[in-house]
Amino acid sequence: MSSTDTAAPTAPELRRERRGHALWLTIDRPARRNAISPAVLAGLSAGLAEAAADDAIRVVVITGAGEQAFCAGADLSKHSGSFQFDPSRPHLEYADLLRQAWACPVPMVARINGHCLAGGMGLFGMCDVAVAADHASFGLPEVKIGVFPAQVLSVLQHLIGPRWLAELCLTGEPIDAHRAERIGLVNHVVPAAELDAKTEWLVARIADKSPTANRRGKAMMRAAFDMSFEQAISYLESQIMTLALTEDAREGRAAFVEKRAPNWTGK
Repeated sequence: MSSTDTAAPTAPELRRERRGHALWLTIDRPARRNAISPAVLAGLSAGLAEAAADDAIRVVVITGAGEQAFCAGADLSKHSGSFQFDPSRPHLEYADLLRQAWACPVPMVARINGHCLAGGMGLFGMCDVAVAADHASFGLPEVKIGVFPAQVLSVLQHLIGPRWLAELCLTGEPIDAHRAERIGLVNHVVPAAELDAKTEWLVARIADKSPTANRRGKAMMRAAFDMSFEQAISYLESQIMTLALTEDAREGRAAFVEKRAPNWTGK
C-alpha cells in the first residue's frame, strides 16, 4: 500500500482494504476454506454499500485469504446453521447479497486464489470479470449432499451455456481453471505466482477509465440482459444520449482532441 491508501474498518472474517481507487474485500477464514458465514455475508454487504456510496471507489476486488480456497461455499461444520432456514422470513441473506451485487454500479473483479465451490460460485459469478490461479477449481457439489445449487443459478445462467451449467449442477463434479476459462467462467488464468500482478493489471485498466462511464455502463449491461432486441436498442439509445451530457464525456472528448490524459470527475 502507498502512503495515500487507507485501511477500512475490519469486519469479523471479512477484511476490507482500500488500495488507491480499489476496495479489496477478502474472506478471511482460511481454516474453513473461506466458507460463508453470517459475518462474511454482512462484511461483503457492507463493502458493496461502501463502494456504491463512495465515488472515489472505482473497482471492487473480491478474493479469499491464503492459497487453498477462494470460497468453499456454505460452512457445513457442526452447529454452523447452514441450510436451516426461518420460513417466516421471505428473503435469505445470501440471496439478498446477490441482489445487492447485481445492483451495485461499481465494476467488480473476482481474484480466484483456489477452490471456488457451491455458494462461492455465486460470489464469484456476481463479479463482472475474473482472474484465476491455475491451480483453482470450480464446482457445484450440492447434489452430493442432497440439495441443489439453486441461488447461484441466478448469476451463473448469464455466464455460460446451459449444457455446461447443467453438467456442473447435475454431476456435482469440479472442473479445473483452464476448462473454466474455455467455457467462459473466467477471463484469465495465470500461475499462482502471477495472480496478484494480473489482478492489479486488470484493476488498473478499469480504475483509470471514466468512473461515470463504467458505473452507468454496468447498469446498462445488467438492465439489457433479458430485453428483446427492440427493447434493448430503445433503452440503450436513450442511455448514450444521457451519458454524452456528463462531465466525464465532455472531458474525455476534450482530452482526446488535446492529446492528454483525461482528468475524470466521476460526474
